Amino acid sequence: MEVSSIIIEKYFTGLTDEQKQQFEALGQLYTEWNSRINVISRKDIESLYLKHVLHSLALAAIFEFKPGMQIMDIGAGGGFPSVPLAIMYPETEFLAVDSIRKKLSVIEAVANGAGINNIQILHSRAEDIRNRKFDCVVSRAVAPLKDLWQWTYRLMRNNSEVKKDFMTPGSDEIIPAGLICLKGGDLAEEISQSGKRPRIWEIEKIFEEEYFKEKYVLQVV
Repeated sequence: MEVSSIIIEKYFTGLTDEQKQQFEALGQLYTEWNSRINVISRKDIESLYLKHVLHSLALAAIFEFKPGMQIMDIGAGGGFPSVPLAIMYPETEFLAVDSIRKKLSVIEAVANGAGINNIQILHSRAEDIRNRKFDCVVSRAVAPLKDLWQWTYRLMRNNSEVKKDFMTPGSDEIIPAGLICLKGGDLAEEISQSGKRPRIWEIEKIFEEEYFKEKYVLQVV
């Protein structure tokens, strides 16, 4: 398995010793728990840091999550992108939501094992959540954009509710918070069917690894 500090620190400088230790801990923890509850394909577990951890951190390369922000990870599965983001932004609050309880148990065990204290879990479908509001919703290959927006738009704070917006790392650009998705492949039809006009970033322009060709970050506000 590749060493996390090499692939992550290649793109993210200034990590604290605690963050480095937490990222390193993910390898053993996910390998152990994935052998019990399969949340990552067997062939991908050897590329955990590239295909799952660094992929999740594409969001951290684009958006600067602020202290106190409340972020929901819809269909969190094994905890991507929320677990890597929680390490990167320890003062931001993350809620991992999934309809399959055993997947959430992996997130809980990994967070406890790595000492990640700013992520909670919720066993629920997004459309069943009531009386909760978030600054932003993130997702990774969960459902078509149309469905994701229908499930989550009512769960996000609007400007009248003192929504926290993003800054762009290393610049003064303000990016409105909203739904942020990690997706891949030809998205033209999916975007057309959604009726939305998402902002799109090509991950291969952020991370030079071959794996990220035709992988994107989409944002809808």
